[in-house]
Amino acid sequence: MQNESPLLALTNISKAFDGVPALRDVSLELRSGEIHGLIGHNGAGKSTLIKILGGLHRADQGQISLSGQAVGIDSPRVAQAHGIEIVHQERLLAPTLTVAEALLLGEETAFRGLPLVNRRRLRRIARDAIEQHFGLHINPDSLISDLSVAEQQVVQITRALRHSPRILVFDEPTAALARHEVASLFRAIKTLRQRGLAILYVSHYLDEISELCQRVTVLRDGQDVARHDVSQVTTQRLITDMLGDEQKSLVERQAHRRDEVLLKVSNLAAAGRFSAVSFAAHRGEILGVTGLLGSGGKALVRSLFGLESGISGRLELAGEAFLPRSPRDAVKRGIAFVPEDRRANGIAPELSVRENIALTSLGSLVKGLFVDRAREQKLVAANIADLGIRTPGPEAPLRSLSGGNQQKVVLAKWLNTDAQVYLLDEPTVGVDIGAKAEIYQALQRLAAKGALVVIFSTDLLELQSLCDRVLVMARGRLVKSLQGADTDHHEILAWASGAVREDAVLASEGEVT
Repeated sequence: MQNESPLLALTNISKAFDGVPALRDVSLELRSGEIHGLIGHNGAGKSTLIKILGGLHRADQGQISLSGQAVGIDSPRVAQAHGIEIVHQERLLAPTLTVAEALLLGEETAFRGLPLVNRRRLRRIARDAIEQHFGLHINPDSLISDLSVAEQQVVQITRALRHSPRILVFDEPTAALARHEVASLFRAIKTLRQRGLAILYVSHYLDEISELCQRVTVLRDGQDVARHDVSQVTTQRLITDMLGDEQKSLVERQAHRRDEVLLKVSNLAAAGRFSAVSFAAHRGEILGVTGLLGSGGKALVRSLFGLESGISGRLELAGEAFLPRSPRDAVKRGIAFVPEDRRANGIAPELSVRENIALTSLGSLVKGLFVDRAREQKLVAANIADLGIRTPGPEAPLRSLSGGNQQKVVLAKWLNTDAQVYLLDEPTVGVDIGAKAEIYQALQRLAAKGALVVIFSTDLLELQSLCDRVLVMARGRLVKSLQGADTDHHEILAWASGAVREDAVLASEGEVT
């Protein structure tokens, strides 16, 4: 079933963006009849490698070979012509099309030579193709928007198979699937392997790698650092390969947690994102939340600021029932939020540093009908000094600052609100080491004043070194709570990746304090 000579060989692939290396001399071989796993922590280079293989990026150096012959892949159409199909984690189907239209887009068949689409034939082809590959019946007249996530993925895979690929790449295919849907997908992938397809399977979930794959390649910091036969490697070894040697922490954890529970979450759920999440958080605590793509961790933190729809369950803030339906509700109750995408949601880049920082404090700065400029200048100067914001001056346009300093401006804006709860989504993504340390110190000062700081982060060292506790989400459930000094970034990844199963005590107690 598995051919020992490689069908696909990537040799010494390198790629940089704006001078920053994304891949460095990466090599990988894929055989017919093989499911080959590709793993690596966030930023390891997996997505870049897939995009090079699919013709969305061109490698700066290196070679791609098919059946021993070097090929150039400079567009998705060329990749497809070579028998390479990518099933992306983002579903790329137009929601207003029917199943038949989406599946056979570009292959419409005329009716008896007339310039009319033979829709009856399209429906039959679509229905037969899905049943052939998956043994499922999906109405070919259904709109894509009316399908479940799993059904949309079935259509997307079936569409890829219409081109008779030799190589099929799955990029995080289970991120938004329920457990029973994952099982159906795995059966289909195993069937494709039996037909002789070469399959590259990209996933964060190590239990999926163990179940599906024969071999696995590990990327770290843009390099291929290890290759293993899956039957011969332990999960712990894969985690070590992904994370590398111990790194030095940028901050020393401080204990500011108080006895008073400030936020209590009971059976919180958001349809299709997370369910039955319960925990209690204290004043003065820095609480970490983490999880892989599709885990529900990011949505959990966003829901506390009223940014997620379809929320159910119960929240108590300072002993009073509270369930935010909008950011306005959250702000009124003393909750602040620093978004991950600061350029789109957190800043006004054309305004000055001063104007951005003062934006949330205008109510307290107004004296009569006008802003008290002296108080505003004093406030802004204090923020710039406390956070070490590097700027030519408070009147400099925010767009002129580095990413790290823009993030500190976003943080400063919310620090001035004197909130009870600070929610931060990936607070140090894209910032340099110096800026990270200053942001950590600012968060510790908030905790020292008695605020609750809740961070969603996929930076495992950040969670380990900064947080009093870390809540680990996996597949929409809270699976583990790790305490302060016991928090280890290898263990965090083990729980998040499914290498260990849900904690029985946590599941039975239902609430984490």
